[in-house]
Amino acid sequence: MIVVKDLVKNYVDDGTVTTAVAGVTFDIKDGEFIAIMGPSGSGKSTLLNILSFLDRPTSGEYVFNGKQIEDLSDKELARVRNKQMGFVFQSFNLLSHSSVYDNVEMPLVYESSIPAGKRKETVEKAVASVGLTDKLKVEAGSLSGGQKQRVAIARALVNAPAVIFADEPTGNLDSASGAQVMQILSDLHRDGHTVILVTHETYTAEYANRILRLKDGKLESDTPVAKHRDGAREFFK
Repeated sequence: MIVVKDLVKNYVDDGTVTTAVAGVTFDIKDGEFIAIMGPSGSGKSTLLNILSFLDRPTSGEYVFNGKQIEDLSDKELARVRNKQMGFVFQSFNLLSHSSVYDNVEMPLVYESSIPAGKRKETVEKAVASVGLTDKLKVEAGSLSGGQKQRVAIARALVNAPAVIFADEPTGNLDSASGAQVMQILSDLHRDGHTVILVTHETYTAEYANRILRLKDGKLESDTPVAKHRDGAREFFK
């Protein structure tokens, strides 16, 4: 699904060049669950932004589903991002005064091949997948942090994306809510979704089946998780 070769991202400020990503090379297969780890300033968020088309690399090669990213215009990148990528953020990014239904429906309103007549069924299915059917008409702002993140996951799923990007999805949650969110991502992976997660928490990263560790913008290691936490359903008991 993803091939990255000698990827570099530099930022220039008043003539000073800062290298955030320094020539990383790796690939991600369809259906994998990848965790990207590293200390603050290691380049992990910059790398996620490049992988999710929110930023462009300075140099190097990035191929997504067979397409050379450097050959695509910003408009074409936006179209691929809207149709093939789902996003889960640390801060949820929900409309607080809108209902759970309206928040999850939003990607379908802006761009989707799903006809208007099937939106209701699609939204309800996505919300059911995160266990919040009883909250469909509730304002998102009234939910707990864990419930808000589950709504964000439903919104990420509603367009049936090829890959789900999760940027510190448990960073604002208590341990129990964080475990529930990670269980949902783990279930999605087991159902065939590709998940790419940025986290600084080792416990969270162990839900993945591979961990990419960055340091000073370089890929320090790329290792499989010997026994990842797939199926840790005790957190729902």
